[in-house]
Amino acid sequence: MVSPDMQRIQHIREYCERIDNTVKRYGHDYSVFTSDGDYFDSVSMKIMQIGELAGGLSEEFRERTKNQIRWGAVRGIRNLFAHAYASMDKKVIWDVAVQDVPKLLQFCNEIMAQ
Repeated sequence: MVSPDMQRIQHIREYCERIDNTVKRYGHDYSVFTSDGDYFDSVSMKIMQIGELAGGLSEEFRERTKNQIRWGAVRGIRNLFAHAYASMDKKVIWDVAVQDVPKLLQFCNEIMAQ
């Protein structure tokens, strides 16, 4: 049986892959990201889902892996989306999508391989 943490990591990985695919489909171009509402919304909602899933990881798992992933920041961005979506800085979201999500995807792949 797969642990609840590993189930959540699997879902996080899937969202990371979907973000990666979306960036590839629309292009790795910040100006397109900021001008295409569908692109922006698609990536944003997936990031928010990752934060929601991260919030359900056990304290033990987050503590054990805190040197690899800053879980507080992952969960925190979800709160920003949920409570301040209209005022979110698009540059921050872009940076999360193209810099942080690939690292999180790599982490998930490594954890799932263990």
